[in-house]
Amino acid sequence: MRFEYKHFAFIGAESTQAAEAAECANEQGQFWPYHNTLFANQRGENVGAFRDAALKNFAAAIGLDEAAFNECLDSGRHSQVIQTEIEEGRERGVESTPTLFINGERINGAIPFDQLETLIQIQLGISE
Repeated sequence: MRFEYKHFAFIGAESTQAAEAAECANEQGQFWPYHNTLFANQRGENVGAFRDAALKNFAAAIGLDEAAFNECLDSGRHSQVIQTEIEEGRERGVESTPTLFINGERINGAIPFDQLETLIQIQLGISE
């Protein structure tokens, strides 16, 4: 079994830019700390919480190399990856986040960890 994270930035320019910023953090091995910072700082859809200055401040706050991060974000080098993942999500019927796929079965919305663990164990053939 493998875990893949795909961006589904579907609520406007700020969500797309935040996804690109997360990929820039990933270049420095800090995807998850940055991801967690983004989710902790959500303030609504496209209200300025994820404008470029804020995204750069988040990078600084978690100790990323600011020059490298800023260059990455300003360059837009991850924009095509994000767009491709959005398109892939739409093709697979994703309409919201979170959406999980376990062996091709789509699960819409957040589910409690114990339920997720059970589903994974069933797929691995180790359910009790």
